[in-house]
Amino acid sequence: MTNSEQMLSALEDNDLKQADELFQKALKEDDPETLYSLAEELYAMGFLEQASTIYQQLLAQFPDEDQIRTTLADIAVSNGQYDDALNLLTDITPESNAYAESLLTAADVYQTMGLPEVSEQKLLTALRLYPDEPVMQFALAELYFEMGEYGKAANYYEALIDQDVLELGQVNIQKRLATSYASSGAFEEALQIYEIMTVEFLTEDDQFQMGFLYLQIKDYQKAIEILTKLQLADPQYTSLYVYLATAQEAQNELQEALTAVQTGIGYDMYSEVLYQKGSDLALQLGDDQVAEQMLNKALEINPDNMGEISALSQVYRRQNRHAENVAFVQEAIANHKPTAELYWSLAQSQFALEAFDDARENYLLAYPELKDNPEFLHDLILFFQEMAQVPELLAALKQYLQLVPNDLDMQTLYDDYQTMQ
Repeated sequence: MTNSEQMLSALEDNDLKQADELFQKALKEDDPETLYSLAEELYAMGFLEQASTIYQQLLAQFPDEDQIRTTLADIAVSNGQYDDALNLLTDITPESNAYAESLLTAADVYQTMGLPEVSEQKLLTALRLYPDEPVMQFALAELYFEMGEYGKAANYYEALIDQDVLELGQVNIQKRLATSYASSGAFEEALQIYEIMTVEFLTEDDQFQMGFLYLQIKDYQKAIEILTKLQLADPQYTSLYVYLATAQEAQNELQEALTAVQTGIGYDMYSEVLYQKGSDLALQLGDDQVAEQMLNKALEINPDNMGEISALSQVYRRQNRHAENVAFVQEAIANHKPTAELYWSLAQSQFALEAFDDARENYLLAYPELKDNPEFLHDLILFFQEMAQVPELLAALKQYLQLVPNDLDMQTLYDDYQTMQ
């Protein structure tokens, strides 16, 4: 039994002291072939320092063995020693049998260093030299995928599939192509890939992606079918519920959509997006009580969400809880960067409470941002009419009629007040 074999046995027995002693003996006594095999075993087991020591010793004995250089470069990368890795790879010439691997390794190094453009050049060189090697096309596709250049990535994944290469490095090429299509907005092409794949190859993530894609192409019924099937298979896959509800909402199945959201909340009570979706659906259904509950839960999770604050303020106004709304909005304005919508909401409740001076102030604060909003201007017109502030009323009417020229009632009101001037 060689020293190398004994060392591996000692490692299996977790006798590290004995293993180290046998390792030192192996370096001195075992033949190069045995040492090379030991280095491979140690590398695979994660003992990079010991593997590196063997490879360095072997490289000193066999300086033309460039395969050892590429492996040492891989180890250097694992240790964050990028310059050492590149120095090793630089010594490998185009005439070497290891040149292709050296280019791939160099590309990995540059990508790890945050230099994807240099990595791209290395891989393009490799592809020019070895155009029929699928691993080169795959490496370039993966680089473009990581860079977010999904169109370029798709070209190389397509080329691999055309060569009947459907898997490399435990990566499913068809799924990568589908994701590339989806990420570049080619939703129908992505679905075509998923639809030709057999069911056993489709994970829950793939089913979720299919449901999402059907939603993007507005095939809402198909999205509902896929996501409902996923829900039945794994109801704790909580990401599906917002998209299922969105598809149901698009089909005007509002109560079913709200039920889907409530089911999702049962599995994830800390999902702000579920509460947001639920409150919106509840408002559409006219269920202010559920909307208020949902919005309060959402604001417990994220007190700074201005959209949720505005929505809850809307609920208060709809229920004529104007004093409560004033207190709520004033607190929100004090604690956050105020929005024009909040000033408007505050003004509406103050108007209802006959706090006219305060209402006027907040209407005017909202005006610069909302002056092109016909609904706001309509509300402002009613306020100025109530206050008998004719010049301001006429100005608001004029602005409104520029946006909604076919509103005959407002045109008549404008003409009547013009006559009174």
